[in-house]
Amino acid sequence: MSEIGVADAARNNAAWCDAVCTAHGASGEFSDSLWLTRAPAPPYHPNLVTLGPASGPALAAVRELDEARPAAAWAVKDSFAVLPLGPVGFRVLFAAEWIARPALARPTGRRFPVGWLRVETESALSAWEAAWGESRGQARVFLPALLRRTDIAFLAALDGGGVIRAGVVANRTESAVGLSNVFAHGEEAARLRAACIEAASDAFPGLPLVGYEAGRALEESRALGFASLGPLRVWSRELVEERAWRRT
Repeated sequence: MSEIGVADAARNNAAWCDAVCTAHGASGEFSDSLWLTRAPAPPYHPNLVTLGPASGPALAAVRELDEARPAAAWAVKDSFAVLPLGPVGFRVLFAAEWIARPALARPTGRRFPVGWLRVETESALSAWEAAWGESRGQARVFLPALLRRTDIAFLAALDGGGVIRAGVVANRTESAVGLSNVFAHGEEAARLRAACIEAASDAFPGLPLVGYEAGRALEESRALGFASLGPLRVWSRELVEERAWRRT
């Protein structure tokens, strides 16, 4: 897919991470090579996302963050899967593939697939996060400040009783629309996951869709027209008494 690459997908994802962290009072910093926040990141979000394949700037930033927060657990999104962080006390939390799908022509005046809506109130956002289910037993991840952003859309599919059965977050950057936090429940989960993609396209039409997946979800995405762009890794800091940086 020539029109979009890993750098576009990574920058889109970093923009989403920055929005979530900013809502928690942990806004980040962008450079040509990476995004980082020096404050504790919310659950499921990294402190650093690489934006290019050069390892030098990222390793320097990782070391700086590590030495500033010696007792903290935190994560690095290695967008090009090139960072050698294992020897300095990190472990691979998961590996995945960046994916992208070209923008599709949408019917004029189309809003969202039938039964879908954009979350616009704090109570609806709370219900959306509860349906997503990953923050159960933890502090809220998605705060109401995110609803005021025109470049982010929380989308939900409701059943006849008004219960949320599926959802997705779409975030728009200059070159792409990112998909994240996709979920679908019930017997029609496969159909609803496909509808998540339609809803994101309708929220921000005319731009390619990007995201990342692994395993079965990756195969399902390919069946829906997505192509793999390249690998990524998310590294998690292992808490150890003596930092490996001091031995290298």
